[in-house]
Amino acid sequence: VYPVIFDKNRVVLSMPPIINGHHSRMMASTRNVFIECTATDLTKARIVLDTLVTMFSMYCQEPFTVEAVDVERVDGTFFTYPDLKYRTEVIPVDLINKRVGINAKAEELSSLLTRMCLTSELVEEGSRLAVTIPPSRADVIHACDVIEDVAIAYGYNNIEFVLPPTVTIGKQLPVNKLCDLLRAEVAQAGFTEALTFALCSRDDISTSLRKPMESVPAVHIGNPKTAEFQVARTTLLPGVLKTVHCNRNMPLPLKLFEVSDVVLKDPSKDVGARNERRFTAVHYSKRPGFEIMHGLLDRLMLLLEVPACQDNKKGYHLVASDEPSYFPGRCASIMFEGQVIGHLGVLHPEVLAKFELPLPCAVLDFSIDMIFKR
Repeated sequence: VYPVIFDKNRVVLSMPPIINGHHSRMMASTRNVFIECTATDLTKARIVLDTLVTMFSMYCQEPFTVEAVDVERVDGTFFTYPDLKYRTEVIPVDLINKRVGINAKAEELSSLLTRMCLTSELVEEGSRLAVTIPPSRADVIHACDVIEDVAIAYGYNNIEFVLPPTVTIGKQLPVNKLCDLLRAEVAQAGFTEALTFALCSRDDISTSLRKPMESVPAVHIGNPKTAEFQVARTTLLPGVLKTVHCNRNMPLPLKLFEVSDVVLKDPSKDVGARNERRFTAVHYSKRPGFEIMHGLLDRLMLLLEVPACQDNKKGYHLVASDEPSYFPGRCASIMFEGQVIGHLGVLHPEVLAKFELPLPCAVLDFSIDMIFKR
């Protein structure tokens, strides 16, 4: 359904948004112009109408004058358009100088705003500027937009460069630098990096991995817009398996990995949760490739300078475990200094079925943070 605009004689003027009528075409001899605006949003319609009217008004016989019209709404109320409202923003002079990075007097700032078609006056003994926003400047929404205009008028190239008033020099976080080095090494081992969503569904981290939701320390989204993004991921495995599913028709084997953060509930933190950097790699082929993932684990531990040992002092070793997500008898916990930091094994057939993967898959999953922070 589209609106049709008639004149008083029931002649079609236009049928927005498809086409205008021949009867209302503009010619060189046109002297009276009726501007109408249709939109699904009243605020946007007002902005467009005010902008067009102010542009056309400078060409009128009496410049900057327009004839308003009364618009009757469905409920019988009348409104006069165009609105052409002016509003005032009062901004401290010190705030403008601080945000722009200059030291200008109030009179100079007022002159700069005049160049940007914004009139202003000094108030409160010159400590503030009262800036009048005309209807032609719908882009000025907040005081920061006025400050931006001051910077433009002053000239970005004229702003003096200064060192930040801090005593530190920014650099890459050590854990990020470590992960970048690991990414390069894993890629050289023949694995392709994946980048998946930080949010997932509740089933992805519970039912699909054969775990009860109550045992998963997940952070839930208060009002999720879609069933695919209900919780923050507690493991990288679902995202990587989804990537394998979308590429399962590619030549085998599929060797993917991801190094990224997961979110876990932690009552000891002030926000009730914490981030943890983890590493997950999968090998998907006609044969699981458990030995390949074991070799990758040994290579990564060698790079991290973590020796293999059979005690719980300073090193890592594998201990057989019965994780529900893995095939019985084909899973091992990765022990580091007496703590379980991850798992290595072949996924359970029910997990593969949940992600619609017909072939076996071996997984290496462990926490980088627990090694990095040792």
